[in-house]
Amino acid sequence: MVICLDKPEDVAKKKVKDGWIRSWMMIEAMAINKDAVRTALEKHIKNLTGEKNIIILKKAEGEIKKVDAPFPNIKEAYSQVIELDVLTLNYDTLIYIVLNYGPSAVEILKPDKIVLNQGEAQGVLNSLAALVHRFAAMGGGGLMVST
Repeated sequence: MVICLDKPEDVAKKKVKDGWIRSWMMIEAMAINKDAVRTALEKHIKNLTGEKNIIILKKAEGEIKKVDAPFPNIKEAYSQVIELDVLTLNYDTLIYIVLNYGPSAVEILKPDKIVLNQGEAQGVLNSLAALVHRFAAMGGGGLMVST
């Protein structure tokens, strides 16, 4: 990933013209203390920076906020949100980022219409299939097969 610090709108305009996809993403982390949420989110974003075919145009970190009773048996936790303005080479890369980095929300900003060729559509389907098999391998269950 490249973080674009210089003229992000010019970079975005050129890349979208070349077929890249521009998206807004919100990634949230929650933990039982402030340091844990900060550390977890920093590590998560650092891992994202190792990905190829993605350019971060803008990154906005929200304040860490206390959340009362976020889950049963948890009195309080802390939450932080990071908003990203992202360019991805193609739809398959966008799907990969969503599947592997779990943003809470995604909005495709440009282009207005996305057309996938057969290879790209297969790439998306294979990314989804790999995720299902990864869950199964981690003990999340297997696949249901009807007879």
